[in-house]
Amino acid sequence: MAHLVVALAYEDLCTFEFGCVVEVFGTSRPELGADWYDFSVHSCDKGPLLRATGGVHLRVRNIRGLLQQAQTIIIPGWRGIDEQAPALLLDQLRHAHARGARICSICSGAFVLAQAGLLDGLRATTHWRYAEALRTRFPMIYVEDTALYIEQGTLTTAAGSAAGLDMMLHLVRRDHGTRVANHVAKRLVLAPHRAGGQSQFLPKPLWTTDRDKLGQLMLAVRTALADRHDMDEWATQACVSRRTLQRWFQNTFGMSPVEWLTSERIATARDLLETTQLSISVIGQRCGFGSDESFRAHFRRALGTSPGSYQRSFGTNT
Repeated sequence: MAHLVVALAYEDLCTFEFGCVVEVFGTSRPELGADWYDFSVHSCDKGPLLRATGGVHLRVRNIRGLLQQAQTIIIPGWRGIDEQAPALLLDQLRHAHARGARICSICSGAFVLAQAGLLDGLRATTHWRYAEALRTRFPMIYVEDTALYIEQGTLTTAAGSAAGLDMMLHLVRRDHGTRVANHVAKRLVLAPHRAGGQSQFLPKPLWTTDRDKLGQLMLAVRTALADRHDMDEWATQACVSRRTLQRWFQNTFGMSPVEWLTSERIATARDLLETTQLSISVIGQRCGFGSDESFRAHFRRALGTSPGSYQRSFGTNT
């Protein structure tokens, strides 16, 4: 049986966020050659007809017990950060979480998870405009207002609308692997992978012109991951000070240059583990980890599993 994804709909629905969920999970993709998701919509309010942003009306046929069957539930925003979610919905979300369902929110949808008490003691994010309100009203939540999305066990919260797409591509990647996630990203004309820790705030476009020294630097590094890299040399190539380089990476990605380099190496390693039959040692060397021990340690720290286990799960020979 295919994985059932259920999107919540409600009065004054956030049309764009809801549409993003439908596009990722509700669009048929027979060309992928994989068991795609089953998709359905559950109304949080009484009556079959709901208003949505932009003058749109949505007719939802509720299916009894749908949330009890869902393996993934997505809350695409909420009608207002001051609006209380129905008690029945909050109970349904608690029960779904207790049985192990994956529950995700986009933007203000985090407030619904917070009202259910599911985020207490956990890290979470929302759109930067609402972060302080979430932090003030729910002090048991560790709100990180710069992350694109944060995954905490079976709970994942995403920032604004575009970050919701990043989060959903992350879920597709986790469920079906890099090849499928990259295909979906290409269909959506999106970057195939933005790490959840990347900042919501981009002080300037990542690639602007050929004179963008930082953009040129990152392209050069990505094509030479196996090389030894020195931050002072990076700063010289980008025509900035080392301090400016550190600040730019922190503001853009929410991480240091060294952390970014490691994340790029991990991303490339994942792709090679999924799409080739190269040995673990060769992949580690190609990605610049230096030794098998270093490769395994970094990979496990990032993904919670070993390169060998990951290859057996998602590799081309599975």
